[in-house]
Amino acid sequence: MLVLAALVAVAVGTGAFLGRDRNTPDIDGLRTWRLEPSHVTGPVDHAQSPAVGGPHAPQWLNCGVYGAPVPEENAVHSLEHGAVWVTYRPGLASADVSRLVAGLPDTFVIVSPYPGLRAPVVVSAWGAQVALRGVDDERLGEFVRFYRRGVTTLEPGGPCHGGTGAPGRE
Repeated sequence: MLVLAALVAVAVGTGAFLGRDRNTPDIDGLRTWRLEPSHVTGPVDHAQSPAVGGPHAPQWLNCGVYGAPVPEENAVHSLEHGAVWVTYRPGLASADVSRLVAGLPDTFVIVSPYPGLRAPVVVSAWGAQVALRGVDDERLGEFVRFYRRGVTTLEPGGPCHGGTGAPGRE
């Protein structure tokens, strides 16, 4: 009996019992990657689209709502600071964009169109991404609550203002 209790304790402690660790939420369709940060100049060919980490610009993108695509290398730097990047297909109805934005926090969130998305809306954080069915997909809120300035933030306390781009909302 004591051996069984020890095995269960080890399994829970390593995440094997639950299949996930505390840094991975149970969100349907969640994809994760282990990526190393580095600052580079010039464009980067990321393996994910939109990018979720890896090499990025030395300057972060100011968080806020953008009406045009944003420089991916700068957005990735903001993810390193704990921002969440919500991208949507260009041409999404303005009423849908308004609904999308209305349900998001005012800080540490970037919202922008992104050409070529595989889903109507994709939400990304450093090393994590979920393709959503639309602006009302409940997984958006779950993702934002977990990842926005969450336990996976590589540079806690890093700003989301004072960088490049407008509107510069933190």
